[in-house]
Amino acid sequence: MSHAVVAGIDGSERSLAAADWAAREALLRGVPLCLVRASPRLPGGTVPVPAAETLHHLGEHILQRAIADLGARYPDLQVRGEQAADAPAAALLAAARDAGLLVVGARGSGGFDGLAVGSVALRVSAAAACPVVLVPDQPVEGFGDGSRVTGGAAQVVVGFDAHRPVGEVADFAFSAAEARGACLRVVQAWALPAEAVSPQKLFVTEEDRATWEDQEVLQLSDALRTRQHKYPEVTTRTDVVLLHPAQALLNASRGAELLVVGRRTDPRAAESRLGPVTHAVLHHARCPVAVVPHGG
Repeated sequence: MSHAVVAGIDGSERSLAAADWAAREALLRGVPLCLVRASPRLPGGTVPVPAAETLHHLGEHILQRAIADLGARYPDLQVRGEQAADAPAAALLAAARDAGLLVVGARGSGGFDGLAVGSVALRVSAAAACPVVLVPDQPVEGFGDGSRVTGGAAQVVVGFDAHRPVGEVADFAFSAAEARGACLRVVQAWALPAEAVSPQKLFVTEEDRATWEDQEVLQLSDALRTRQHKYPEVTTRTDVVLLHPAQALLNASRGAELLVVGRRTDPRAAESRLGPVTHAVLHHARCPVAVVPHGG
């Protein structure tokens, strides 16, 4: 965790909330925070010098004010700012090449009311070289009602598939839980085997369902054993649920401080894409969501 945390900032309240989340994460990791503001050149062949200078000074003011505010709240934080003469997504993707984590608001200053996730957040989540955390409009500790479950301990939730375990996603989730002193809730959604819902079978017996579920529980336990030995301080709780994966994760994320999902990278594509589960989670989760790239 020696690489800096990078946060995108545009002066909006949403981006300032994301910067605050990033500051706390940088302190947990013991690394500096870099605030990046995109300041693309104005369109047109000839841009008046005063207009360009005004925009540059405005960007510097936004950065310096955010740095001062974060420094006052977190005296031990090392924070700096930089402006990039690129469009927001391109600027953030460039900064993410050497970062340990990229943090953005789910929406910036653009978009419209009712929009859950903006285009910049979606693009960097799908293409960044490092994990990306999207902080929702209102960075709440709980899901939906804005409060952590009463009496509940800090919790990190991760989506996991024991049939195709992804080490990068598991390590990120375990590390995040360890740093926060949080419980890690590992969610595996499963579906009935195809033969169970064939036209030849009109119903599924409870005995068959229980047998299939026991197999899923056992496979998940086996898949997690190595990580549990690697992170002995992390208390894990497993949930094996007969639900669509996105719904299972959204249900489990109620009261979570962070929800962790994966995003498969495709070396053949110029830019990767988000899978349907990750896409759905980003649009509907009310807690910060970490998207972890992996090659599996």
